Formats: sequence, structure tokens, C-alpha cells
Amino acid sequence: MERTGRMDRTQPPHPRIGGFTYRRVPVAEAVSLHVAVGGSGPPVVLLHGFPQTHLMWRHVAPELAADHTVICPDLRGYGDSDKPLDTDGLAYAKRTMAADIVALARALGHDRFALAGHDRGALVAIRAGLDHPGAVTHLASLDVVPTLDTWEVLRGTSGAVGFPLYLMAQPPGLPERMIAATADDFFGHYLDLWTRDPDAIPAEVRAAYLRACRAAVPSIVADYRASAHIDVEHDAADRRSGNRLRMPVTVVQQDWGAAPGVDAAELWRDWAPDLVHRTVSCGHFMAEESPAEVVRALRELLTR
Repeated sequence: MERTGRMDRTQPPHPRIGGFTYRRVPVAEAVSLHVAVGGSGPPVVLLHGFPQTHLMWRHVAPELAADHTVICPDLRGYGDSDKPLDTDGLAYAKRTMAADIVALARALGHDRFALAGHDRGALVAIRAGLDHPGAVTHLASLDVVPTLDTWEVLRGTSGAVGFPLYLMAQPPGLPERMIAATADDFFGHYLDLWTRDPDAIPAEVRAAYLRACRAAVPSIVADYRASAHIDVEHDAADRRSGNRLRMPVTVVQQDWGAAPGVDAAELWRDWAPDLVHRTVSCGHFMAEESPAEVVRALRELLTR
């Protein structure tokens, strides 16, 4: 059945990860993160992507919680976390967002932790690994390449899939107005386009994602805008200095085939010498479409 991207207002308003407790944790001046925590054992932090919230980990997190403390925040600017104004182009730099995650883990009693991120969350995780190698013990990236390489990969007609990156890279004003005017259609379009199994995101979860995004247009745009400016500068500086991810890294990506014209595994080896690169046959939202495969990849990473 065709889905329009419109919110079904009859659905339950606040789905949660079963068995997890929820709290707000201050991580920076005037910024607190909404976080779900469950399980016990070595800590693992899971960062969501676009256009989602921490709820994308609802299948993966309980499995890992059998023997780990699992921490699932909404990133700053998303979900029920705080959404500071971006007055200087730095509020949503991945360096700033990564510092949030290190502060969150420390506030919960963990100086060192494993870190996994999907999509936007993966970019935050990568920056955390580069900036805080003493804190991040293991790192997993789901279905992105580092920010600097993203702009090199999205060229020509293959770059059409990156339309939201180019739109939200524009100066403040027009992107926010355009997206806010059709928020459910805009965000719903990507939930549909990037999902091979429509049943992987049920109606109540879809409604929660659309509601959260509709309330966060300026901060989501600021997050993307940072990836066209300050995040590229930070990545380029790391490339020049030879800074690389020193911890074991697992990358899980869709099989892109030959379309982008790049060898994704080879691209990743420039950043991560201790690399396992895996491809999967599901869509972009792999933690929801193929959670068992994601759990397996994360468990294997945590043994390295």
C-alpha cells in the first residue's frame, strides 16, 4: 500500500525501547540529551541517523543489553534532546556533537566505551574516535563514509541521492522554510526511499520520527550545513596530519555496486587501519531492516 508520508495521528505518541529507563543528562552549557539506558556490563553507545531518533535501535539495543550497558541518546538537535540555536556555525559541528557523547558517557560513569553510529550518528562517532581515541575503545559505522569523502563520492548523476545534503548546505533561511512547509512529505520521502522492507518501520515508529523531525527542522538543517563547511575542515586537517582511527573499526554498508565509482572498503582503510568492512543486502535503515545482522557485526567488533 502506498504511503504518503503524512502522520497518522491515531498512533501512540511516544514509543520507547522496551526494558530501558529514560533520563535527561546535561552534556554542555544549556544542552541536555534525552537518553535511554539498559543492561549492565561494558558500555556501548548507539547513535541514530536521519531522519530518526534513538528509537531506531529498538531491536538491536535489547539484544546487546544482555551483556552490555547500552546507552541510546537522541543527538543534540534531534528527538527530545535540546536544540540550541546555531549562531556561529559550530553548534552542530560533529566535533561539538562528539564532545556531547563523551560527556554523556562520563556523566553515566564511563570514561571508556564502544561507539556505534548510523548515518548522521556515524559521522558523530567517527569524529569522536578521531578526537577522543582514549575514550572510544571500538567504533562501528553503519552506511556512511567520512564527511570529507562523502562530497567526493557524490558526483555526477550518482550524487542525486545526496539531494538533502546539497539543499541543507545552503545559507540559512531558504532550506529551513522549504523543508518546514512540507516536513512530513520531505522526511517521509527518505523513510520510504531508503527502506527496502516497508514493514521495518511500523506506523507508530514512523509517526514518532515524523513528529520529531517536524519539531527540529532548524537544528537538522544546521547539522547538515555543518557537514558542508566546518566538518569538512576538520576532516581535511586530520587527513593532512595523518590522524586516523586507532581503535578496531567495523563498517557495515549497503552493497553500492559500481554506481558511485569508488571502492568503499579501500576508502575506509585510509582512515581505519584495523578495519572490518561488510556489505549487507538490506536497505539503508539496516538496524531496523536486519537487526540480527547488525547485532552480529557489533558483537564481533566487541571481541577484537
